[in-house]
Amino acid sequence: MTERVLYERKDKVAYVTLNRPEVLNALDLRTHEELAEIWDDIERDDDIWAGVITGAGDRAFSVGQDLKELHARTEAGLVDRPSTFGSRGAPGWPRLTERFDFAKPLIARVNGYALGGGFELALACDLIIAVDTAEFGLPEARLGLIPGAGGVFRLTRQLPYRTALGHLITGRRLTAPQALAYGLINAAVPAADLDATIDSWLSDLLACAPLSVRAIKQAAATSTTLPLPQAFATRYPWEEIRMHSADAREGPRAFNEKRPPRWQAR
Repeated sequence: MTERVLYERKDKVAYVTLNRPEVLNALDLRTHEELAEIWDDIERDDDIWAGVITGAGDRAFSVGQDLKELHARTEAGLVDRPSTFGSRGAPGWPRLTERFDFAKPLIARVNGYALGGGFELALACDLIIAVDTAEFGLPEARLGLIPGAGGVFRLTRQLPYRTALGHLITGRRLTAPQALAYGLINAAVPAADLDATIDSWLSDLLACAPLSVRAIKQAAATSTTLPLPQAFATRYPWEEIRMHSADAREGPRAFNEKRPPRWQAR
């Protein structure tokens, strides 16, 4: 049976590929189960410092939930609870969209459509690099559903509120140039330049101290809704680790010795 998700580790980077191009990388239950195992592995592997997730083929990152599977399971009486916010109790939980403490930086490599749960998966990543023909959208309202994997919450935080709400309640799509103009994605490039652009971002990420990256990511996410004095006063677990780490001493030492730092992630 074909793997729903391909997984490769290379040079401190985990590469994750949704592998259902024949259905535009729709997310069925088995895909979520395989993804959960991969996220677990990335989190516990000290030799992985960053990750990239993409979709197989050149048409779609992912078009989201496999609605044919949902319909078949509903008609067969196999759906024991109506869908709503979150995936607790469902296969693959906690999914990436609910791994709020996921420490390592993830890049979404969007090579086509990112719709529904596919868009929500990209929104849960830290960087989004897309081809300039990519399209993003949350069509759930047109299907009697809601963007329950975080789309309602993340889009209103990552776009101007009225802009986000307009797309949420109409299902209208965003083109890659529009998403870039709004600051929703980090780059929109020709397809021929997509991998080189990803590699450039990875090179910069891996040049940084991994514990610093994790501490910054956690502090940024945690403090977004905090008043500034409280943000300064809050304790961030990854910052507690970084400030006492060997890497915190290695950076200034390497600068003074005029050499590249040798990060150990400890």
